[in-house]
Order: sequence, then structure tokens, then C-alpha cells
Amino acid sequence: MAHPSQLGFQDAASPVMEELLHFHDHALMIVFLISTLVLYIIVAMVTAKFTNMYILDSQEIEIIWTVLPAIILILIALPSLRILYLMDEINSPHLTIKAIGHQWYWSYEYTDYKEIVFDSYMVPTQDLPSGQLRLLEVDHRMVIPAEAPIRVLITAEDVLHSWAVPAMGVKMDAVPGRLNQTAFIASRPGLYYGQCSEICGANHSFMPIVLESVPLQTFQDWSLLMLEDA
Repeated sequence: MAHPSQLGFQDAASPVMEELLHFHDHALMIVFLISTLVLYIIVAMVTAKFTNMYILDSQEIEIIWTVLPAIILILIALPSLRILYLMDEINSPHLTIKAIGHQWYWSYEYTDYKEIVFDSYMVPTQDLPSGQLRLLEVDHRMVIPAEAPIRVLITAEDVLHSWAVPAMGVKMDAVPGRLNQTAFIASRPGLYYGQCSEICGANHSFMPIVLESVPLQTFQDWSLLMLEDA
């Protein structure tokens, strides 16, 4: 969960998000080293009172500053491609959920259970219980089992939306007439918040997403309760 004045990412709650955080730190360190080197060269060039002809005209230095950036780009590109393929990989999901974006709420269909279908609306501020988060809490959470591969099919009924949960490393556009899919594994039980990340109209800011990751037995009890209420 993000908090005021936070400079970094939210804590990772899925293996993919952990990989993304590691890649971010890796790329940031490379950028920091490059920036430090460039700053040092600028300061040295401005403050030095001498001129080195070897630096001004040198075949070796031209080769170095051509090859070195190429190596740096490779060091950034290879981990990036690896994570890209990891994010696209969907292997034997234990549960499939269809998320449908509307103006301005989400609907969820648990496709493995015919009767588990519900809408998820933001809880208005005046109805918010004590301790809940304003503009982020919903009346029906998307409940998932922890440590299980989950596939989410994402579409929209009216305009473009985007289903995003930062702690899971998930962000997928919801496009009318098109079915996109993504997958994740919740590493531990907990509550994870997200929001629509595509400007979709006047109430775009008021269609949050809440994932409730629970142990498998708790999920089974919840699903049986939902089937009884259907």
C-alpha cells in the first residue's frame, strides 16, 4: 500500500513484481554511474586549464565511447526482455477470473464457478467504516487464494479502462470487444489496492480495485458462501 511522501514502489506481493523491482534497481544504478561519470567529465573540462591533445583526437577513445554504450544497452536490454517474457507466461492457472470495466465500476466473473458473478463499486466516503481507505475501498472485493497462479481476463463494456494493481506488477488495458489476459501469483495473504489507470470519463478516479488474498481454505469457504447466496 502506498503512503504519503513515498519515493519508491510499493512492496512486491508477487514474484513478477519482485523481478521488476530488482530490474528497476539495476537500471537505476547504471543511470547513476553514467550521470556521475558525465558530471565528473563536465566539471573536469570546465575547471582544467590545460588541453590534452590525446583526448581531443584519439581513435582509441572514439572506439571506447562507441562500444561502451552498446555494452551498457545490452546489460539493460537482456534483463528487460527476460522479465517481459516472464510477465507474458501463463502456465496452468488454478483460477480464472473475468474482470469487466464499466463506467464507473468493475464486474467480476469467476469462470470456474457458474454462479459467482458480482459488481464492485467504490464505497462512498460517508458510508466508509472506520479504518478503511477513502476512494480505495469497495463493497465487494475480488477474493483470490494465496500462492496460486491466477489468470485474469480483462475487457470493457463501454469505453477504455485499465485494470492495474501495482503490488502485483499487473496493468492491463480493458478494451471493448477485446479480451486481454494477464496472470499473477499472490505471494502472501493480504489486501492489495489498485485503480483504473486509463482516463475513462468523469468518474475515472472512483473505480478502485481491491484484491483480497486469502489462504486456500478461506477461499473455499468464501466460494461456498457465494454459491449459497447466488
